[in-house]
Amino acid sequence: MTEDGRTRLRAFDQFITKLSSRCNLRCDYCYVYELRDSGWRKRPRIMSAPVREKLVSRIAEHAGRHDLERVRVLLHGGEPLLAGARVIADFTTSVRRALRGAGTEVEFALQTNGVLLTEAFLDLLLDLGVTVGVSLDGYAEAHDRHRAGRGFGKGSHARVATALALLGGARYRPLFGGLLCTIDPANDPVRTFDALTVHRPPAADFLLPHGTWDHPPTGGGGDGALYGAWLCAVHDRWRATGRPMRVRLFESIETLSLSGGGSSSEVLGTVPTAAVAIETDGTVAWTESLNAVAEGAAGTGGTIFSHSFDALLDLDGAPEDGVGSLCRTCRECPLVQVCGGGLRAHRFGRGRGFANPSVYCKDISALIRHSAPWTDQ
Repeated sequence: MTEDGRTRLRAFDQFITKLSSRCNLRCDYCYVYELRDSGWRKRPRIMSAPVREKLVSRIAEHAGRHDLERVRVLLHGGEPLLAGARVIADFTTSVRRALRGAGTEVEFALQTNGVLLTEAFLDLLLDLGVTVGVSLDGYAEAHDRHRAGRGFGKGSHARVATALALLGGARYRPLFGGLLCTIDPANDPVRTFDALTVHRPPAADFLLPHGTWDHPPTGGGGDGALYGAWLCAVHDRWRATGRPMRVRLFESIETLSLSGGGSSSEVLGTVPTAAVAIETDGTVAWTESLNAVAEGAAGTGGTIFSHSFDALLDLDGAPEDGVGSLCRTCRECPLVQVCGGGLRAHRFGRGRGFANPSVYCKDISALIRHSAPWTDQ
């Protein structure tokens, strides 16, 4: 930590790998295709073998240099399953082999919309030891309102439910990483939560749709607290039903409030997430939520061919957090050690750059006070 209270990363231990830059759904809140950045249009659809090979060597180089015991490689897109079985198998096998040589364990996780998740893919992922997270926005009406398909009707809920029935079965359940649900205040929060629990996920994450003060989220943010009220209702249902799955957001509030420990949710806490994203052409981006800010805002200015991951950490715009990086309003707030100011992208706008509270400030504050009322004492 620097003298002014800022925390700067020393190493990455999460590598978000975009094996595919396209998707087979048209989700209207998507941070890749629907926000301020259109860089995906110029990138290859699939990460080529030379890019994959260079990425493997860069990850191994970084892990060896920092003696990392463990790293996570997250297979993302677009829709990563569009890359195909051969690309997924080649990449994961190569990474595991290279990191074994560096003395580093690797965890693989794949985030999918579920539409292409067949038994054949699940057998492959089982062999490769890749856990699977699936995006599901709750019950059919809620899910299909935003997550439309390409070429197979208006909604994707039925296909995702079929995939989750497979993933939740005895053979594949060890792969089940959890569900990711994007919040819409128009959806019933209790009904949404109950629709997720039907699939018995080990964990569930609730995602605030990305927005800024210049482009606020639909139906909330700013002066309202609709998202906060929605999350409070979900939190109460979670508690009332005996916490049937892990919810990182809720658990992180408890941990940060009681012990000041670390957060497993990127929305909370004062320590920067040690993650970096690699696009299909080898360009490297910071947190992708910055796609909500402006064209190119997530870019590092580097690629895996021009920069090592260590060199990227020295560039302007490298992940930096801590109370000292926040605006005065946040620094003086009694909840700052829990919320950490929220996501950096959500602070942008009003002609002040990132020197604002989060556009979700009232929502996050309401949730913290509701679920951990002792924080103001």
